[in-house]
Amino acid sequence: MAEAEKKDVDEAVFVPDDVNDIIKETIDGVLQNQDYAHPLVGQWTNDVVAQCVRRLTALGKPFKYVVTCVLLQRTGAGLHTASSCYWDTETDGSRTVRWENKTMYCIVSVFGLAI
Repeated sequence: MAEAEKKDVDEAVFVPDDVNDIIKETIDGVLQNQDYAHPLVGQWTNDVVAQCVRRLTALGKPFKYVVTCVLLQRTGAGLHTASSCYWDTETDGSRTVRWENKTMYCIVSVFGLAI
């Protein structure tokens, strides 16, 4: 395989570990020292999603990204989620990160779809 072809293939592959790091760093940056406050939840979720999208697109990979964020106060209530995708398993991928502190949970999912 020629060097240019290998680079194109590498650029068009979803790298879960890179995405995982971006999600964790973004959540930490937005929520690290916060206690759950209902009036701020909308702003926090918007900030997490927007910053994740900005950092993912800055990677310069030929992907479309879908980012979701759920913020839940820690009260002992349960939360169950599921997702399903029909995609190219060679290039596309997803990563979900669960983050928590003493007052809340944050669950962020990223889906990367090669263009």
